[in-house]
Parts: sequence; C-alpha cells; structure tokens
Amino acid sequence: MTRARELGLPLPGRTGPDNAITDVPGVEVGYTTLIEGESVRTGVTALLPRGRADFEVPCAAGWFSLNGNGEMTGTSWLSETGSLRLPVLITNTHAVGTCHRGVVDWVAREKPEVAAEWLLPVVAETWDGYLNDINGPHIRPEHAVAAIDAARPGPVAEGSVGGGTGMNCYGFKGGNGTSSRLVDHGADTYTVGAFVQANFGARKELTVCGVPVGRSLTDDDPMDRHESPAGAGSVIVVIATDAPLLPLQCTALARRVPLGLARTGTTGSHFSGDIFLAFSTGNPGALTSGFPAGEPGYETMRFIPWNRLDVFYEAVVEAVEEAVLNALLGAETMIGREGRRSPAIPVSRLLDLLGVRG
Repeated sequence: MTRARELGLPLPGRTGPDNAITDVPGVEVGYTTLIEGESVRTGVTALLPRGRADFEVPCAAGWFSLNGNGEMTGTSWLSETGSLRLPVLITNTHAVGTCHRGVVDWVAREKPEVAAEWLLPVVAETWDGYLNDINGPHIRPEHAVAAIDAARPGPVAEGSVGGGTGMNCYGFKGGNGTSSRLVDHGADTYTVGAFVQANFGARKELTVCGVPVGRSLTDDDPMDRHESPAGAGSVIVVIATDAPLLPLQCTALARRVPLGLARTGTTGSHFSGDIFLAFSTGNPGALTSGFPAGEPGYETMRFIPWNRLDVFYEAVVEAVEEAVLNALLGAETMIGREGRRSPAIPVSRLLDLLGVRG
C-alpha cells in the first residue's frame, strides 16, 4: 500500500503515529470485503467511535451535507440531540438497509439491554455500480456484523477494501483513505482524524498538492465512456477528534470538509452525494442516552473556546486532502462487472508532473 507522504508529496501538518483516524484514542475501524466472480466488488466499513467496549456511550457530534444526492441514516436524531452512539457503517447505495439491520443485530448480540430501548444507527453510502452488481443481494446483515467484529485500532487498510472496494475517484480506482493531524491547545495536544470513502470527481479536475495533474492524465479513462456523468458517485467523510467539543462545534468541523476535498480539485457534482460526519470523544458520559433513571440532575461539558477552533479547522482541511490522496494511491486497477475496468492512478507519471521523486 502506497501512501502520499511515503512518496515525498509536500503535504503540510504533523500527523499521528499511524496517520489515520485511529490515532484518535478509542477509534477502531473494520472491514468486510466482497470480491466474488466477475461482478461482485463491494463491502462494508465499520467505524467505532469509542471502540467495542463503550460503543453505547454517546459522543458529541454534528453533520453536514454539501450535496444531498446520497444517504446517511440517523441524522435527524443526531441533529435533535447533538450526540452519536453505536458503530458507524459505510457501504454501497443499495446496501444501506441490510447494514442498518446488521448494526441492530450486532448490538442485540453484544448488549441486549441497549437494543431493548431503540437504535438509530448511522449508515452512509456511495455508489459502486460501475464495477459492482449493485442491485444484487450480495451484502447481507452478517457482513455488517463481521465488519464491526473486525474493527481494531492501529493502521488502517486503504484503497479497495470494505465499503470502498468498488469505488472510483477522479476517473481512477478509488476507495478508502485516512489521515490525521496533531493539534496543540495550550499544554494539551489533541488528534483530528479523517476517513474518506472516495467515489467522486472528474478526471480533468484532479489536483495534487496544488498542481492540476488531471488535465495531463486524461488518457486511459474508461469511465469517461460510461453513461454516468463525470464526477458522479459520492463521497462520505468521517472526522474524529479527542478534543472536547460541543455538538455545534462538531458541525463546524464537518462544514470544513469540503475545503479539503476542494484542494483535490472537485467542484461538487450534482450527481455526487457529499455528506460528512464529525464527532468528539471528549466529555465521555456528559451526554445521556436511553430512558431516565434516578434523581434528575445536570450535566457539564468542557469544550475548546470557539475563538480557538481555527487550528482544528486547519487540521480537518489538511487531513481530508491527504486522506483522498491516500485512497487514490492505495488502490490498484480493478476489473468488475461486464468487464469494466477502473485503472489505478499512474504513480510514476504523477510524480513526474509534481516534480517529486520518492
């Protein structure tokens, strides 16, 4: 797996040890990848904000839709309460329902008392129908359960794995990518992590480290001949941080995601569902969930002052840009249904265009 920094790309910012969303303490990522026969190229990605043991403990959270031609379930309740709990799943457009069911099944197995109340999981999607038989019932609830069971901290696989298996980005093979940034706040250091399921952008738009390389890479673009408009497909981004934030501050982080995507060239296609989630693992226990019990009381939240958030916004923008590049560089050429081909980005040509040699 090739990563942008390993190639010597001049990317700003100080990363965490794995340069991944899992650098945020407690965050875990797992995958189920389905590559079967000539037509199945799909999967499921699971992100656990507080890991397996504390999955039901709410996090402050917010979300933002740049373009609503997509789906992220659970956002009505998230907007109502400013809180997120349960595993977050990302998959293909027509597998949202089965993955939703899979989260319910997993919670009922792990902690039946939590499932006995009510569950409104967050499940998001992008469209993999160019390479994958998206209308087939290939993803089942047990695949969602397996992705959650596989979730771990540490290094995160990128490219054509999990929900990103059949995805494309800027006319090249895309998929999953991740990156992180360390942010100092007084004597404390916090982590901001980004995870993208990248399935967006037209070839001519691609920009890497400020250089419009896509204009010089317009050959070998089989998707340009496909019936879908260039740039269609969607992108889901999840932002995580251990900095203590209010729900509206998490929303503010989610609203900065498009600035990081724009650094890679996209102008935001009408046919691309661009939806973003941000959560904070700070203030554990400060946001109640479930039915009330005991004496009424109060909650207290510690949070970064609004006038000190600029460094966190910067971290989001930088990490999102790098995560998209890691998704592109981590993917290999794939052939899927009806012999359709998605080429990997030509790394040597890219480095020549950038004047970089790793």
